[in-house]
Amino acid sequence: MIATGGGVVTGGGMGIRNGCYPQITSFWGFIRSLLEVTIPGLKRIIITGGTGGLGTAIAREFAGNGWEVVALGSKNLDLADRRAIQCFFEDAPCDLLVCCAGMIRDAPLSRMKEEAWDEVMAVNYEAAASCAAAAVPSMRARGHGHVVFISSYAALHPAIGQAAYAAAKAALHGLARQLAEKYGSAGLRFNVILPGFLETPMTDAVSERRKEVIRVTHCLGDFNTVSAVAAFVRFLEEQLPFTSGQVFSLDSRL
Repeated sequence: MIATGGGVVTGGGMGIRNGCYPQITSFWGFIRSLLEVTIPGLKRIIITGGTGGLGTAIAREFAGNGWEVVALGSKNLDLADRRAIQCFFEDAPCDLLVCCAGMIRDAPLSRMKEEAWDEVMAVNYEAAASCAAAAVPSMRARGHGHVVFISSYAALHPAIGQAAYAAAKAALHGLARQLAEKYGSAGLRFNVILPGFLETPMTDAVSERRKEVIRVTHCLGDFNTVSAVAAFVRFLEEQLPFTSGQVFSLDSRL
């Protein structure tokens, strides 16, 4: 999904420079032309996992406040393909990158298959790291840029069976702090958000009984919402310009 100042076009751009994708249809040419349009004063946000529950809310929040939005789903960009990621960001520089793509494959560590572990690490950590690395060069060239990694409460307090998910999300914390230190002098920022338990398609499989058990662990007795998280992402970007290397927990669990 590409949204410019509230307008929305479905689809997703893929980089084609440097021989990345010699075969391109008229559709991708159209999408690329959208990505290359520069409107003075209009900032661009790219969201991985942009078609999920939280990603959609973030896209809506920024599109409604004058940003150009590129919301990527799995059909738009293969996050397991580092070359595809590199090519995409060569054609689509951004002011703000939100790494929101995620997945769970919960299982006790002793019974978790190696393939499942690798898949969880690849989507939740490696893809985010690859996207950040691909976005940094153009950010450095312009002297500004911000990357927000969406982590999880599980990174600090993993539930039983979430060893892989917790490890992947916790790795984002170290990555953000290292990048913040390395690129701060270039004007780049890196932060982490723990949105809390959200009622989205990703948590649809959680039973109502289990949700109530989780709900009572919240001091305020209720869950956070995707709209509130999306508003915080924009607040962090626009109102906290001197904040970097930080981890923000947004629900009421201690």
